[in-house]
Amino acid sequence: MSSDVVVFVAVVILVGLFCMQHHGIDRVGWLFAPVVFLWFLLIGGIGIFNIWKYDKGVLKAFSPVYICRYFRSGGRDNWLSLGGIMLSITGTEALFADLSHFPVLSIQIAFTAIVFPCLIFAYSGQAAYLLKNPNHVADAFYRSIPDSIYWPVLIVATAAAVVASQATISATFSLIKQALALDCFPRVKIVHTSEKFLSQIYIPDINWILMVLCVAVTAGFKNQSQIGNASGTAVVIVMLVTTLLMILIMLLVWRCHWIVVAIFTGLSLIVEGTYFSSVLCKVNQGGWVPLVIAAAFFVIMYAWHYGTMKRYEFEMHSKVSMAWILGLGPSLGLVRVPGIGLVYTELARGVPHIFSHFITNLPAIHSVVVFVCVKHLPVYTVPEEERFLIKRIGPRNFRMFRCVARYGYKDLHKKDEQFEKRLFDSLFMFVRLESMMEDGCSDSDDYSLNGQQTEQSRDRNYNGNRASSNTNATISSGDSIVPLDANTIRSAIQVSSPSEVDELEFLGNCRDTGVVHILGNTVVTTSRESKWYKKIAIDYIYAFLRKICRGNSAVFNVPHENLLNVGQIIRV
Repeated sequence: MSSDVVVFVAVVILVGLFCMQHHGIDRVGWLFAPVVFLWFLLIGGIGIFNIWKYDKGVLKAFSPVYICRYFRSGGRDNWLSLGGIMLSITGTEALFADLSHFPVLSIQIAFTAIVFPCLIFAYSGQAAYLLKNPNHVADAFYRSIPDSIYWPVLIVATAAAVVASQATISATFSLIKQALALDCFPRVKIVHTSEKFLSQIYIPDINWILMVLCVAVTAGFKNQSQIGNASGTAVVIVMLVTTLLMILIMLLVWRCHWIVVAIFTGLSLIVEGTYFSSVLCKVNQGGWVPLVIAAAFFVIMYAWHYGTMKRYEFEMHSKVSMAWILGLGPSLGLVRVPGIGLVYTELARGVPHIFSHFITNLPAIHSVVVFVCVKHLPVYTVPEEERFLIKRIGPRNFRMFRCVARYGYKDLHKKDEQFEKRLFDSLFMFVRLESMMEDGCSDSDDYSLNGQQTEQSRDRNYNGNRASSNTNATISSGDSIVPLDANTIRSAIQVSSPSEVDELEFLGNCRDTGVVHILGNTVVTTSRESKWYKKIAIDYIYAFLRKICRGNSAVFNVPHENLLNVGQIIRV
């Protein structure tokens, strides 16, 4: 086939692959492992056949003496060829990504027993074939396939390429989801495509961006050499970054001896630095593509994270003081209308500035106010029984509470259809447990469902350390957490004080009257004294990303008929 036909077929396959992403891979995922396994067996078997048929002496290449002779005889040209040789090990960097999906032992067995020997036989077989057919160097792999199995191998090769592409697409979706949880990427829509596997997700915006980039690279380069240079550049940089991060892990987490760290660093950088120096010379021959794409995503992620952090810092420093709230009295200086107002905020502590903006511009507020903070913790999942942290703000007659809803990477708030019901169940449980305390917490801001905590322990729970417990609820005092067994909780439910019954009845009536979701729509802009680069990051890039990304109402899964937006402008 001509090169134009090959490019056309490749583009058609790519477009078809991306257009099918919204269906998910739940139904065809079981085919992936057999296809890849068959692919490795075929290339390994073909390699053994070519070694036996053409030249068994090619196995001498296992001796490191030959690589020394290779560099000595060819000089700079052979050194530059390392950029192409790098392609023989592309994909090994994915082993680090696979560690989050498969056990370490399974990866070690698959790599040492299947992947490594099959690749060795495949490349050695091609080398043996080229020794007898040096003119076929441009397409040695397909030329070396026996005629009787050529078309089956071509079909399996195409299927394996599709599987590899799907793995890359799925990995990209997973990375974007984790970046979203850490506020390092603009808010985009995430769709779960499987009821069995929560890791199978689909992100429409990223899917179409990937499709455009892949088609542009395939149709724009048109030859394998430039695409290979682009791939080699990306892989070498990934390996270097992984090595540098591994050094930090060895020093800060594993606490390895500095000699061990020095040996690891030296050996790794010698190999990877040699490849990297060769790849740098291929930047103008296609290697610039991953660098440009990486730079664009870096600017987007940095601008979004910078703007988000500046907005969060403003809210942290502009919190409403409890003295100001208490000075307003139980009515908060307004008319308290029946109902419950859920005020969404990013603050896990304190009353947000948007609340003072709200009550100074509107004449009424709901009888019960709950400040809701949704936190995505850097853990895999948060158990359902530890999802909500509830505590009271101010005296009992103020009817103000705070709820921190915690989610891990695996969890997704958008899929929590019973969020409101579970929140109120936790709120009622908190009121019941509150009455069990000897001192009560009517005038305190330090008690919560799943924990009455000190400043240190409260910050630790909000900001993401492991949340794991087998108890349904806890009450803590000081630094110790006391589990509550089922009997204690049952007694709290059955034995109720008159004041508790009145409050529970009041909360139930307010919930039946109606629930309103109050969202703050904060516009971030720069001051006149800001530097030019800050203006570009905030006023242009961040503002543009805020316009095209999903709004808070979609992120928090808020019904539009019960939504109230409160706007404000902040300058950073």
